[in-house]
Parts: sequence; C-alpha cells; structure tokens
Amino acid sequence: MVVTWRAAALMGLGVIPVLFLPANGTVLVWAAVVVLACLADVLLAASPRRVAVQRRVPASVRLRAEVTSELVVRNVSGRRLRAVVRDAWGPSSGAGPGRGSGDRVRPAAGGPGRHHVDLPDGEAARLPTTLVPTRRGDRAAGGVTVRSLGPLGLAGRQVTLPVPGRLRVLPEFASRKHLPSRLARLREMDGRAAVQIRGEGTEFDSLREYVVGDDVRSIDWRATARRREVVVRTWRPERDRRVLVVLDTGRTSAARVGAAGSTGAPRLDASIEAALLLAALAGHAGDRVELLAFDRTVRARVAGAAGPRLMPALAESLATVEPVLLETDWAGVVTQVRTRMTQRALVVLLTTLDPAAVENGLLPVVDQLARDHTVVVASVADEEVARLRAGRDTVAEVYDAAAAARGDLERTAVTTMLRRYGADVVEALPDDLAPRLADEYLALKAAGRL
Repeated sequence: MVVTWRAAALMGLGVIPVLFLPANGTVLVWAAVVVLACLADVLLAASPRRVAVQRRVPASVRLRAEVTSELVVRNVSGRRLRAVVRDAWGPSSGAGPGRGSGDRVRPAAGGPGRHHVDLPDGEAARLPTTLVPTRRGDRAAGGVTVRSLGPLGLAGRQVTLPVPGRLRVLPEFASRKHLPSRLARLREMDGRAAVQIRGEGTEFDSLREYVVGDDVRSIDWRATARRREVVVRTWRPERDRRVLVVLDTGRTSAARVGAAGSTGAPRLDASIEAALLLAALAGHAGDRVELLAFDRTVRARVAGAAGPRLMPALAESLATVEPVLLETDWAGVVTQVRTRMTQRALVVLLTTLDPAAVENGLLPVVDQLARDHTVVVASVADEEVARLRAGRDTVAEVYDAAAAARGDLERTAVTTMLRRYGADVVEALPDDLAPRLADEYLALKAAGRL
C-alpha cells in the first residue's frame, strides 16, 4: 500500500487541536478514520497488475537527436484506473516530458517520464516520453511503475512491470557539415566541375587546349602535332582504391579532451567523427572503405559495404564501441592489416601521439606498414594543453606551461620519427580533426599517392 500527501495532510488536521486543547481521544479517533479511509481507497483502486503495457521505441537515433518512446497503457482491471505511470530511463537517455493523448493523460510532478492517467475500464492511452541521448551505445529502458490510486486519492497500490525496450544511439556525425565543401573539391579533381586541376591524379581523362598556368609536363606532343595547337592531358584521381581506417580503442582512447573548464569527451568520439567523414568522402570518390576497431581484439569491423549501405553500416557498428583500459597490441594491428589488405592501400591509424604510447607501441611497427601501404597517423590534440602552455600569471602556471611545452617537444620528436619511417601525420583539436583528415585524403588523391 502507498499513501499520498492527501492522507498525510488529513492526519495532520487531527493533530492540530492537540496544540490548543487538552489531550483526549479525538486524535486517535481521527487517525482511525483516516486509516480506514486509506484502506477503503486501496480496496477500491484498480489492480495495477491488471494493466496491459506495451512499449514502442525506435530502433536507433543519432546522438543528441530527439526521439519519442511511447507506452501504450490499456486498463483491463474491471475498474476505473486513476494512476501515476512512470516510464523509467537511465540519465544518459535524456528523458523529458512528452505530450499525452487527450484529457485522460497529463504530465505528473516528480521528474520526466511520469504521467497522470484516468482511464475507464477497457480503454487505452498513449504515454510519450521524449529522449535526447547524451551517450552512444545501447540505452536500455527500466521497468514501468504503475501507482493505482483509489477514488479519494488517499492511498493505492503500486507495482513495477518489466517492459523491455532498447534504443541504439548512433554516433552524432556532426562533421557531416564539412562534407559538401570536400565533395566540391573532389568533383574538381575528378573533372566533373568546370575547373580542371593540372597535374593531379594518375588516370588519363581527356585532352584540351593549353592555357597559361598549365603544367608543361602534361603537354601531349603527338596530339599537339596533329592539331597544330598546344594540347594538354587532363587527369582524374584513381578510383576503386582500398582505404582501411583503424580505430585505436585502447586505454589512450579513453582520455577526455576538450576546452578548459569542461570534462570534454573521450578521444575515441573525435576519432569516430573523423572516421565517418573520411569514409563518406572516400565512398563518394569510388574507393572501397573498410573499418577496424582494435585494441587487443577486434571490437568492430565493417567490410564489403558500399554505396548507400556504407554509412549506416559504419554508424551501427561504431555505436557500441567503447574504450578498453588495455594497451593496444600494435603488432596485432599489423597482422590484421596484412590479412585484410593484400594490395597497396591507404591505412589510416586513428590513435594518439602520446610519446610513451607511440615509442613503446606504434613506432617499432609503423615501418612495416609503410613499406606496403600509404600510412596516415591521425591524432586528437588536447585544447587544455594549449591553455596550460599559455599561462604565465603565477608560479604554478609557469610550471604547468613548462610541462606543456616539454610535452609538445616530445610529440614533435615522435611526429618526426613517424614521418621518417614513411607515415604522414595529422594532429588537430577535436572539432578540427575530421576536416583536416579529409583534406589529407584529398591531398593524397591529388598527388597520385592513392
């Protein structure tokens, strides 16, 4: 039995006279009346166990996008149902109030997901709850609590019904805003726009008349002799190349990077954004894209998806990938790459440039990859480090600045070593990593290295 605030208020009314009159049996009589009224209310309340509840949840939603979870509550108790129904979701689901169906449903106090329901026997109502998830992954719904009250609203019965539900939260892909500008550059390189870029790509496209500024190495002397005017070849980037994106899910991917004064997001989230933008761009360019999330074992893999199936497959696969507090097995990464890439390909390693992690893990094996493939190492820079490097106001800030500057020098040394072994390096702040990596891909296309 559950008792409402109304019963407590009635009980308080019986105590007030004691403050002004001699103690007598009035309080006991009044308490007995309130208790009997509560018991009668419980007996007259509809049974919460005879309430049929169904949950309707969309299969998936993008991170920080709004979606509605709906409960369908049907009263089959044989009595009028006056109840408060709570649809429980975890904090990271971002549950909020929704609009009920008609006058029989209204929001209830006490937090999101609560609804006042007044249903005659045999009728049903829809109870919506708005969800704005703040974390990737599978968000599971809790039980549905039904608190059925009697006609006086003094007391009632309560039960929590198991109504399973799951919402898969996909990566946000906020970096898609950079895609149109990169696709425009790709069309220029591919010869589908009015601008022809000289000397780029490796596949012959067509011939046209020479204009000032063209690369003289592109002159076709045989065609020039036939036409009696200078003619140059136009080129387009090669298609159907292999691109393998390796997402490091080891312990360094759990580090949070962000602006000063904020908790930031895990490095892995920025890496996922960069991987999605690169995959979208490479897919439009006609290249075959594969993805591998790895630390000491394969956490996610996408292969064989192309065209309109590529991005949904990547989003679905990356939705549940989380950092693992283990050192990444870079020798295992090399084995995975060699197993999947038998021809020369672009291998993008989304990891960290932390000197200790690189020197003990990636650096000893990167030359093995660079011998057979074009390798790009992409890493997220921490904005907090830049802030520490600029501080000079106090003694503590000077020490912090010195430590940050030393860290920068160590990362520069590591970057130099990676480039010496044949890898290209891209390092940028979380919001800039995705477009910078896309630009690096286009530059490799233009230079004929892919």
